Amino acid sequence: MRTYSHLLIFLCFAFYLSFSNGTQLIIVNNCKESIWPGILATAGHETPINGGFHLNIGQQVTLDVPELWSGRIWGRQGCCFDENGKGSCQTGDCSGLLNCSGAGGIPPATLVEMTLGTPTNSRHYYDVSLVDGFNIPVSMIPIGGSAGCGVAACETDLNQCCPEYLAVKSKGKAVGCKSACLATNSPKYCCTGKYANRNTCKPTAFSRLFKTICPRAYSYAFDESTGLKNCKAPRYLITFCPPN
Repeated sequence: MRTYSHLLIFLCFAFYLSFSNGTQLIIVNNCKESIWPGILATAGHETPINGGFHLNIGQQVTLDVPELWSGRIWGRQGCCFDENGKGSCQTGDCSGLLNCSGAGGIPPATLVEMTLGTPTNSRHYYDVSLVDGFNIPVSMIPIGGSAGCGVAACETDLNQCCPEYLAVKSKGKAVGCKSACLATNSPKYCCTGKYANRNTCKPTAFSRLFKTICPRAYSYAFDESTGLKNCKAPRYLITFCPPN
């Protein structure tokens, strides 16, 4: 906890000392085990460092992304790769590759999603999404942002309270928690078909469970009112297994 606090103070101080073009994403592994973050840019944007890398316990990596960048970041756990970067992960796997290279993570996976401005709007929009389920706690905190910037987060390990029929297990231990959409593929839970609008797609018992435990996360497809944050900051701290 103390180390994490010192890191946050350092990042705030660094904001006053230097500026860079675009936006910095500081990705920190605060978990008790290694993780392998995956990155996927939306169409038309470049994916940093080939879309995936390894983070040891306590390690951090800083990524510089250009103005208007858009994409998602998620954590992979329980990975094993050979010298050619081929292998597999317990959760969040992307085509069995260390460098995801344009492949998305297999759900369930906790997603950090962001759109860092558009040609007509300089604001940054971001969220932590549980729409595709959960695997690792994560938070996204603006550093040096304007007033009113929000924190997007799911800081609690939902695997510990995941209903049995939604749990993904490895060696008897829950390592992921499916969303109702992922588990049932039902239009009602996936907000598709006649449920593909905010008037017909409503929170379900499953999304309410996620929302109760992680109120600052996106719990279902139309959860913008509390799940979507916006800001204009030069840096964001993305922490896997943040202190809570």
